[in-house]
Amino acid sequence: MIPLSILELGRVRQGSDRRTALDEARALAVHAENLGYRRIWVAEHHNMPAVTTSATSLVIAHLAAGTKTIRVGAGGIMLPNHTPYVIAEQFGTLETLFPGRIDLGLGRAPGTDPRTLRALRRDPNAADEFPQDVLELQAYLAPVEPGQRVEAVPGSGTLVPLWILGSSLFGAQLAAHLGLPYGFASHFAPQALDMALQVYRQRFEPSAQQEVPYALVGVNIIAAESDEEAKRLATSQQMSFADIFRGQRNLMQPPIEDIDQYWTPQEKIQAGQMLGCSIVGGPDTVRAGIEAFLERTRADELMIVSDMFDFQKRLRSFEIIREVCDSVERAPTRDS
Repeated sequence: MIPLSILELGRVRQGSDRRTALDEARALAVHAENLGYRRIWVAEHHNMPAVTTSATSLVIAHLAAGTKTIRVGAGGIMLPNHTPYVIAEQFGTLETLFPGRIDLGLGRAPGTDPRTLRALRRDPNAADEFPQDVLELQAYLAPVEPGQRVEAVPGSGTLVPLWILGSSLFGAQLAAHLGLPYGFASHFAPQALDMALQVYRQRFEPSAQQEVPYALVGVNIIAAESDEEAKRLATSQQMSFADIFRGQRNLMQPPIEDIDQYWTPQEKIQAGQMLGCSIVGGPDTVRAGIEAFLERTRADELMIVSDMFDFQKRLRSFEIIREVCDSVERAPTRDS
């Protein structure tokens, strides 16, 4: 049975508020734990009114405090926005509070616009130092070496598992070189999916953390009782993508009957490219879609994005996905 996890952004819905979004994220974590999902991650984004996970480590603490067994982590921390030392302290604290349950996924994109990047007081060229920053962070989370003058407290000796996240060959190559698990963001940038997985698996070098390659792959899944209902629920996410292309920062909108009345043909093409790895439908359609996706990717784990307006229907979507995957066999990983 394929392991399932969830990527959560703490979406703010029209007519709702930010506190509700954060509490719904926690309620989703509890629900996911009860359903047997392996982990729930939150992503760092800034200056986006519909996303409440910018203070990522705090949101992780909020979710972890409401759960008992599910792994909680960052999917991911945009490391160029931070010093490795501070992230080691934050995630060392989380691991100390919630031992054996914290993951730290790392990305090199800023997760925001250039103006907000300046507000973060970070050098726009900091992404060039990403590989070195990963190694520095890893060293702070390792046991203290003799003579080490700077220690992350808490942090040292916690060995919080690191993941490399990305949507290009760069992340795949780095994860392979460092011997770390790899998460590919095909839920919004699927273009390099197949090549990135191939490069990662072919070039993987075993490490103390990871002996064999492990690929987690993001996928959009909107599941409902019927194909028609799922297609309607999916329009909320589709409108969000259209708004991105328009430079609009709207809260999540309720679903509509005809998405073609909302977006232009050009926006439809753009959204189709970004949402290429999407499965929308009732149980049978979702099952067939997941089987085809696993056949294509040989993913070791799926990270599900199921963005929709109605929170109860969102909970039901994750239930259907879990039920469907109970009968889906994991495809064997190719050597290449």
